[in-house]
Amino acid sequence: MFKKILIANRGEIALRVIRTCREMGIATVAVYSTADRDSLHVRFADEAVCIGPPPSKESYLNIPSIISAAEVTGVDAIHPGYGFLSENPQFSQICQDYKIKFIGPPPEIIQLMGDKSTAKETMRKAGVPVIPGSDGLVPDLATARKIASDIGYPVIIKATAGGGGKGMRIIWKEKDLEHHWDTARAEALAAFGNEGMYIEKYIEEPRHIEIQVVGDQYGNVSHLSERDCSIQRRHQKLVEESPSPIVTPELREKMGEAAVRGAKFVKYEGAGTIEFLVDKYGNFYFMEMNTRIQVEHPVTEEIFFYDLIKEQIKVAYGERVSGRHYYPKDRYAMEVRINAEDPFNDFRPCPGKITSFHKPGGHGVRVDTHAYAGYTISPYYDSMIGKLIVSAFSREEVIEKMSRALDEFVIEGIKTTIPFHQKLMKDPQFRKGEFTTRFLETFDFKK
Repeated sequence: MFKKILIANRGEIALRVIRTCREMGIATVAVYSTADRDSLHVRFADEAVCIGPPPSKESYLNIPSIISAAEVTGVDAIHPGYGFLSENPQFSQICQDYKIKFIGPPPEIIQLMGDKSTAKETMRKAGVPVIPGSDGLVPDLATARKIASDIGYPVIIKATAGGGGKGMRIIWKEKDLEHHWDTARAEALAAFGNEGMYIEKYIEEPRHIEIQVVGDQYGNVSHLSERDCSIQRRHQKLVEESPSPIVTPELREKMGEAAVRGAKFVKYEGAGTIEFLVDKYGNFYFMEMNTRIQVEHPVTEEIFFYDLIKEQIKVAYGERVSGRHYYPKDRYAMEVRINAEDPFNDFRPCPGKITSFHKPGGHGVRVDTHAYAGYTISPYYDSMIGKLIVSAFSREEVIEKMSRALDEFVIEGIKTTIPFHQKLMKDPQFRKGEFTTRFLETFDFKK
């Protein structure tokens, strides 16, 4: 097994990886910016190396600094966490060049699945259902008009290098296409340096359902069922749960089989997620693949008592996955993201010092966080303070337990999204499981 792993990340995911490494007897190296010198991942790692000033591009996105830290400390593997360099094929390749194992897919797989139009075409070849739309990138407005007319409005245009809703527009009528085409391309170019666009049929009343997969170096793939990530704001997930209230055993088996087929087709290695949109008729369509561990991975861990970080590390070292598929059985879990944002002011980021901090506890309650009383939430990074995960034997119990745990969660000194989640847990429509990805557009939690 690996002797020492560097975690090329920060915050709660860095601390999460350190914990599993400690349990496996693997030494750890934390990297940190000057803004994160007091973070818990720095305190609990066996070694820590400062890699630069607060801006991400000068620290957590600075590949030469990270590789230098890896060489100085003599690590034999790097875990990228999520975000930052986790889906950067160049970083994966450089790790390979320096004989350091990248805990994730090889660069060619990240490249293949990272470009959304290429990924869609790849999944189509693998026999995975895909949303009707363009075959690859759309070269110009005239072509966009023809494709939209052929598949029928409404359509959605997306940046091929996109993420977080940037470069994405829904077009309901032909007369609006030109305006949205121009603004989406400009936004994509500014955000990603790539103005490539593709077009898909817009799925009305969709649910966002993802299948967790793990593949090894020998072509074996296991899936660990689904997570429902439909509660979103501006395409950013806020709540995740498993099993999904709308997924039947038959649909679960079909989606699981499709996800495994797609992962095997690309010879996928590591933990990854095949993301689908499911329409109101139960049809499902491939949307994208995330070639990394997900923020919401604890939901799956709590359902199956399965350490996904440990499995990532074992697979990267060359061990085999079981090859079996996992289905939920009388176990439910839900995660909410606690962000340093003001939900009563359009979720505006609220960095600052936490003056008081008390985590909820009790049976079936888990909190993944790097924060504590006296810790300062930096304006330089993502606003997530932590994740609250609860598990029980029914969805009703999970919601009641989550509601109790949220009431017990105390964070003072800054605004957080806890009040939003407290209201959501009491909403009748949410409690019945009747929602789509557009649910928050009409949910008035300020009443």
